[in-house]
Amino acid sequence: MKRNCLALAVGVALAVAAPLSFAQTDGTAAASNKAATQQRQSVSSTSNTTRSNDTKRAAAQLGAVSVQADTLSIGSGLMEVQTAPKAVSTISREAITQAAPGATFVQMLGSIPGVNASTDDNTGLNDGNLTVRGYTMDEVGVTVNGAPINDSGNYKIYATEYGDTENMGDITVQQGYPDQDSPMAGAAGGSVAWVTIDPSHKAGVDVSQSYGSYGYRRTFVRLNTGDTGPVRSWVSYSDNQVNNWRGPGGSKVGKVDAKSIWTINDKNTVSFSLQYNREGKTSYEGMYKSDVAAGLYKTSYSPTFHAGSLSNSSFYRYHYNPFRSLLVSMDGEFTLSDNLHLSVVPYFQYGNGGVTTSGQLSEDGSDPYVMSSKQGGTRQLVGSFIYSNTYRPGVIAKLNQDFGDNDSLEYGIWTEEARQQQGNNYTPVDPQTGIQANNWGNGNLITNQAGQTLQAWDQYTDSTTRKAFVTNTWTPNDQWTINASVAYLWMERKGYSYTYEGAFTAKDKLQAASGGYQQQSWHKVTPTLGVKYQLDDRNQFYLGVGQTFRAPIGGALYNPLFNSAETKSIASKPESSWTYDLGWRFYGSRISAVVDAYASDFSNKQLTGTNQETSESVYLSLGKVHMRGLNTELNVKLSQDWSIYGSYSYTQAIMESNLNTGYAVYNTHGRTLLNTPRNLLNIGVSFTHGPVWATLSTRTSSAFYGDWMNTEKVGGYTTLNLNAGWNFHDWGFMHKPYIKINGFNLLNRRAFTFASNVTAFQATAGQTPYYSLLEGRSGMITVGASFF
Repeated sequence: MKRNCLALAVGVALAVAAPLSFAQTDGTAAASNKAATQQRQSVSSTSNTTRSNDTKRAAAQLGAVSVQADTLSIGSGLMEVQTAPKAVSTISREAITQAAPGATFVQMLGSIPGVNASTDDNTGLNDGNLTVRGYTMDEVGVTVNGAPINDSGNYKIYATEYGDTENMGDITVQQGYPDQDSPMAGAAGGSVAWVTIDPSHKAGVDVSQSYGSYGYRRTFVRLNTGDTGPVRSWVSYSDNQVNNWRGPGGSKVGKVDAKSIWTINDKNTVSFSLQYNREGKTSYEGMYKSDVAAGLYKTSYSPTFHAGSLSNSSFYRYHYNPFRSLLVSMDGEFTLSDNLHLSVVPYFQYGNGGVTTSGQLSEDGSDPYVMSSKQGGTRQLVGSFIYSNTYRPGVIAKLNQDFGDNDSLEYGIWTEEARQQQGNNYTPVDPQTGIQANNWGNGNLITNQAGQTLQAWDQYTDSTTRKAFVTNTWTPNDQWTINASVAYLWMERKGYSYTYEGAFTAKDKLQAASGGYQQQSWHKVTPTLGVKYQLDDRNQFYLGVGQTFRAPIGGALYNPLFNSAETKSIASKPESSWTYDLGWRFYGSRISAVVDAYASDFSNKQLTGTNQETSESVYLSLGKVHMRGLNTELNVKLSQDWSIYGSYSYTQAIMESNLNTGYAVYNTHGRTLLNTPRNLLNIGVSFTHGPVWATLSTRTSSAFYGDWMNTEKVGGYTTLNLNAGWNFHDWGFMHKPYIKINGFNLLNRRAFTFASNVTAFQATAGQTPYYSLLEGRSGMITVGASFF
């Protein structure tokens, strides 16, 4: 019977096109200390999988270190015991439950050393910005329950799409380089992983309701089935909405998450996870320094449509982002023998949506089209929709094999077939209100006289990824751990790009107007090596070195078709980095500390993004960048009730090449990467006594540059935030009732937080950087309880 179940599980998992997948749990909650001390860590039970190939001796060492630190979760959940011979930080369930209920995983990472995280608002409903040691978000790999969520085309992360904090187990950042078994093709820098909590053995319903600034409203409901034979599950729904804190518009997001665990026996489990999101949100306009100086800090896109005018590009309804996404994954964990363990993680990701803008179409000449109303003479204002559709199945399968107590081997494969179609079509707009006939770009589209949908451009890209990896961990004695690994990654992108007559964009003057097939592949062998010395139960020293590899984005595949000055010089070369970590960790009964010095040599950095003014994609090559820095964190337990946590990051990211845009060469050699403050400091004071808890935290960022030539610099800033709550006693059928308050930027500071213009080569006319802004003082209150 066991063999039949295993054969079925493996057969389903290895069907790459299958939209479902297996998952595992060790039978305890993701945040529990017991789970963290198990020898084998699965990708759906904990995000910290650096211990997945620990030897039996290493697992025993972890238990001894954990006793010294009292618990695996320290610093009010902002710090955990780590044993990997490289930089790793984990946010535990304890800290997540205290955060704002709608916060994204990006917001949760703000205290981690080396991470510079910001968001356009505090509700978690408008994505966010993230850099890790100077590496941008699209250069950092991200997984949920072991499945990759970076966009398969441009590697970007849209954090709002994934998860509610009530369902998050823990979140782990590997600042330097990911584990070799991670399914990441775009991680030139480090990685971020998080998991959902395991289902409870007890049935019930969890409910919470939140209200906050700017009309924020959020309802969360989770149904727990409890044990139904060998299976236990939960499914949740949240409804989130808020008005933009500056300018018109707002965000409305609905999410459905679910997780099930089938415990076959004490050695074999299968789990299933689902994340579904449907959102519609109005973007915040990037602001220039001159705008803020003129008193426009709380403004954004215009609330007014000018009837009869073709110049309505700043109308807020033309900056709307509708999107729906689905991620399903499974994690099968099977013990084949006392020394051999199999993990299989199939997944499927789907995404559909885009961005609305405005455009103009001509009525005459060679560009005829059909519309029900006409205005503006030979030109007509229309709605323009840039769409994206993604279908992405994949599977990761690996074996862990023990050779006695001191030697473990991990080996496996990852394969993925991603299909993505992107394009630009048009829809009519109401001539009086400017409202588009269809916000999703899937109906009421403008056609030509032949009845064909009129498009500016259309791209179809098939991205195939193959990866093989092997990792060996050796612990010759209680002091030394040596970890060596190597991976081979191969990626192929192929597809078509068309532009069409009648589309008033720069692209219709390019050679791609007649269509063009492109195909290119990249591959590389990437090694890592880590050595750790455990001096005693409190002190450990480590040295790690690893190479990473990032294939070019999908859009860059079609650069040879174009001959515009801005893109003709771009070569589709992969990014690659060598990163070196040297660190010391101390875990005591009252004090825990980590100091990590690092160096990264980044080759062929690619600059990709979208110009806010033109909506055009930008692909540029920067060349070499050297990152050097120091990451530290410290926790002091002052008493049973009081503790202090702090983290500090010093980052030096220097460009070693000049920037060639194809029409000009900018002297960027020796300049600092934009969006890279030298100093980041986080300090939090936590108090817990009986049912009451509170954390007052401050975050300080030094100044940073907004352009590549370092001609414009924006000042640093400090924010003061408060999380507090009261856990009440059970009352009848209502269990664990609570009230929680989250306050942000209590001192009501104003600041620039992130420069968004990739084409800000220097702060001159036409290239001036624009920025995201820090939201003013805001807050929310949440009440919740469990029933039955």
